[in-house]
Amino acid sequence: MNFSGIPEENAFGRLLRSPLKLISDRAVMPILQGRLRGRRWVAGAGPHGCWLGSYEFKKRCLIEKIVTEGTVFYDIGANAGFFSLLASVLVGANGRVFAFEPLPRNVSYIEANLRLNQATNTTIITAAVAEQSGVASFTEDDLHSLGHLTPNGEIQVKMVTLDELIATGEMPPPDYMKVDVEGAEALVFMGGKTMLAAYRPALFIDTHGRDVHHQSLQLLESLGYQFQFIDDKSREESSQVFAWFKE
Repeated sequence: MNFSGIPEENAFGRLLRSPLKLISDRAVMPILQGRLRGRRWVAGAGPHGCWLGSYEFKKRCLIEKIVTEGTVFYDIGANAGFFSLLASVLVGANGRVFAFEPLPRNVSYIEANLRLNQATNTTIITAAVAEQSGVASFTEDDLHSLGHLTPNGEIQVKMVTLDELIATGEMPPPDYMKVDVEGAEALVFMGGKTMLAAYRPALFIDTHGRDVHHQSLQLLESLGYQFQFIDDKSREESSQVFAWFKE
């Protein structure tokens, strides 16, 4: 059931969510739905929808349907690691997951959630993925769980590019990538054009902003990708995209 899809604005939505306020951020909750059912999650790591099994429901269901065992999954913009943990289950013992996340708060939660579930096939890369490598300024939001690259950010983070990581052999190329980086999605793809053209991973994308959305889709289309819009909106209005290479 998609609990997260019930609006907070109506009385039922408020009633449904009221008991959740009593749960400590440090509580370890069982995940209730999907392929992660029975795994454990630190309540304060992210929205309660993570352990309720309704977090980003349509995307989660699509990832569960498509990702196969023995493959390589990049979680770019991993946040607290919900999709990293999901991917670790889907790819199995013979697969690999790489979780890219620059914020220390989120990295600590990824580590905790992976440790709780003995997800030993997952590697955390404490860096932002962009169009060039180096160091950049980064701004956190008020809750310190999200942020974005900005010239005047209060913290400095490491930047990496997918093309360099693959070219230097630091990690295997991906079969799948989840990309959700708060408006830097086009930069991720610009820094990975050679890899995308060579290895053609399937992509689960959240875009932030119409310009970024159009830039990302135009770049991917030029490489031969085609699209399905996960949120059932038009190309112009969508922000959740599944992209795969058209043979």
